[in-house]
Amino acid sequence: MKKLNLPTVLTILRIILVAPLMILIFMDCTPAKIASIVIFTVASLTDFIDGRLARKNKQVTDLGAFLDPLADKMLINLTFLALVVMNLMPVWMFGVILIRDFAVDGMRMMVATKGTVVSASIFGKLKTTVQMITVISILLNRILNLEPLTIINIVLLYIVVFLTVMSGAIYLFKGQSKLK
Repeated sequence: MKKLNLPTVLTILRIILVAPLMILIFMDCTPAKIASIVIFTVASLTDFIDGRLARKNKQVTDLGAFLDPLADKMLINLTFLALVVMNLMPVWMFGVILIRDFAVDGMRMMVATKGTVVSASIFGKLKTTVQMITVISILLNRILNLEPLTIINIVLLYIVVFLTVMSGAIYLFKGQSKLK
C-alpha cells in the first residue's frame, strides 16, 4: 500500500476534528466555546493547505481527491447543522446550502461518467472562505455576545446564501455544457 502523503493526512485530520468539534460546540462553557473556535479554525486551515500542497508537490491522489470534498462537507455542513440546532442560523439557509451541495455533487458524478471534470469557480472558493469566516464569527459571538457582531453575522449568512446559489448555478451551468 502506498504511504499517505501530507495533504491526505491533513484531509484525514480535518475529518477527525469534526467529532470533537461537534461535542464542544454544544457545550455552554467558555473553554469549550473557545476550543470549538480553535478546532474549527485549524480544520478550516487544513482545507486551504492540503490542496495547495498536493498541487505544488504533485501529490494529488485518488484517495485525497475522494476524501477532500467529503471532509469539507462534513466540517461545514455538520457545523451549520449545529448552528441551526442552536438557533444561530435559520434552517432555510442550511436547506439552500444542502440543496446546492446535493445538486453540485450530482452534477459532478454525472460529468465524471463522461470522464471529465468541472473545475471550481472563483465563486465556489469564495463561498467556502466566507462560510468558514462566518462560522468563526458566529462561534466567537457565542462568547462575546455583541449586538453589532450579531448583525454582521446575519449579513455574512446572507452573503453565504448568495455565494452558495451563485457558485451552484455556475457549477451546474458548466457541468451541463460538459454533458452535451
